[in-house]
Amino acid sequence: MEWPSNQTILITGGAGFIGSHLATGLVEENDIRVLDNLTSGERSKIPQDATLIEGDLRDKDTLERATENVDLIFHEAALVSVQGSVEAPLTSHDINATATLELLEAARREDARVVLASSAAIYGHPDRVPIEESDSKTPASPYGIDKLAIDHYARRYYDLYDLETVALRYFNAYGPGQTAGDYSGVISIFCDQAINDDPITVHGDGGQTRDFVFIDDIVQANLKAATTDHVGTAYNVGTGQTVSVQELAKTIVDVTDSDSEITYTEGRDGDIRHSGADISAIQADLGYEPTVSLFDGLEQTVDWYRQH
Repeated sequence: MEWPSNQTILITGGAGFIGSHLATGLVEENDIRVLDNLTSGERSKIPQDATLIEGDLRDKDTLERATENVDLIFHEAALVSVQGSVEAPLTSHDINATATLELLEAARREDARVVLASSAAIYGHPDRVPIEESDSKTPASPYGIDKLAIDHYARRYYDLYDLETVALRYFNAYGPGQTAGDYSGVISIFCDQAINDDPITVHGDGGQTRDFVFIDDIVQANLKAATTDHVGTAYNVGTGQTVSVQELAKTIVDVTDSDSEITYTEGRDGDIRHSGADISAIQADLGYEPTVSLFDGLEQTVDWYRQH
């Protein structure tokens, strides 16, 4: 896999789950800047040789300092919460959409390529699964609307201003380093509950299906997007395989050898029933191939949680 080298690279949200994995992989061969306000990211996740710019993407002076003379931007910073966006849609839009537009303007001034984190949430309740990139987009939450807006903006900035952009529509990312919390991925929450032998709480009846993609493959997609000629485009990033949330919970109980019981609570506003990626476009254009099975990925993730 080709890694960018000898570049000045900005990673927004670089103290977070995906951003920190990118920073760690890229720091040896590049000048890495991390822009993060550390509200959910952790300073300890940033490589020592990276430069941390602690601040808010929405602050113009901070943004200008972070983007000066950059060659490449990985934009991972976001308010990643469907429920949070339902509770505070203006805040969600400000952080996810308005700030991204400011970043694209800064990238245009610097002529820097932008690889941008979009989301499967843009599809809303899909007409069919697996979902193709051209399928209808009816987001079911303000978060999904925010992500759809920046997905459009990224592609239009290529059409209108010749700015090299690639939008990556992540499905359900997971892996080591994803800390469990109210708004983190369901796998991190289930692992935390299972390791402590606490009840595993499934929202709804557990029949929801998802496409869970391991962090190594998320990083792979980003690196390929950073070097591809297929710019001004958007791609699904997943595995092409789905599993029910109930089956996921059972598998995590098996992997952890836990005594946890699986319990069911009320469903959440804005949740999608079925979701799964058609990845044929990113396979054909970028040469992306998922490399980590769900079981192997869960074993690696559980091992990390046990150590931390």
